[in-house]
Amino acid sequence: MTGTDNEVTVRSFLEVEGLEDGATVVQAKLAADAVRKLPQGAVSMTAADGEVEITGNGPRFRLREMNVDDFPAVSESTEGDSVEVDGKVLIDALTQVGTAASGDDARPTLTGVLFEENEGALRLVATDSYRLGVRDVPSIGVKGSRLVPYRALRELQRTIGDGPMTVTLGEREATFESDIGRLTARIIDATFPNYRQLLPDEFPNSLEVSKEALLEAVGRAALVAEDHIPVRLNLHDGGVELSVVRQEVGEETEHIEGTYKGDEMTIAFNTRYLTDGAAAVHGDTVVLETSDPLKPGMLHGADGDEFRYLLMPVRL
Repeated sequence: MTGTDNEVTVRSFLEVEGLEDGATVVQAKLAADAVRKLPQGAVSMTAADGEVEITGNGPRFRLREMNVDDFPAVSESTEGDSVEVDGKVLIDALTQVGTAASGDDARPTLTGVLFEENEGALRLVATDSYRLGVRDVPSIGVKGSRLVPYRALRELQRTIGDGPMTVTLGEREATFESDIGRLTARIIDATFPNYRQLLPDEFPNSLEVSKEALLEAVGRAALVAEDHIPVRLNLHDGGVELSVVRQEVGEETEHIEGTYKGDEMTIAFNTRYLTDGAAAVHGDTVVLETSDPLKPGMLHGADGDEFRYLLMPVRL
């Protein structure tokens, strides 16, 4: 079964009991919903006389058949260098960095995830210009860099699973293959921002707090802040004090215990962006590193920095 919108193509493989070879084209969403609504058990599909009949344990759908010759030609071959990756690790990493990808199609460069070589590993990077997600995935043989649409990458687990996966990065297409299918996405032909200059070698200030406590506290602050008022973080010995003030509504303040090293300072962030970054970190503890209130802060897990989330502050 193959579906395409000329930007993303998904091909899935399924063993069936076929009575006769052939091909048909039917409206994807309608056919999928019809099969989903059938009772449990075997499903039969028959294409004849301009109709596709879908039956299963009683109910019967007859859908209008579309012209097979009008279906876009789909390439059977792949071009470019291929690498083998753990599909589960790759999908997990894409979910983390995808948090920072833009959903604005008017800025296509920022809607993609950058795949590139980094010291023998596969590095994934995404940014919407307000935050930046970076994660390295163990791999061998990655060469060059390619920008792949995140909207296509979101479909990987749903379409080809999370088992062993072959990734091929060609000049025009990126292909992801597993035992049960293949997803192909057109490469975004654009220059990704120079993100490396935004990643400092070290930060002078570091806060370590419970991930759950931080998310709950920011969630309460967001009730007052909504989306346009930042939450202030007063970093000091013993933890952090969160506060938000909205003139026409009110305010919320609370303290979270934690470990802080550095000079006392106050920095502010967009509540949604802060929540997204903290939620993407693995483990029970989140580390927030900062240098000063006007420069980006860095979120990562306490057990390592495989995933790093750089977040622009809001000027107070």
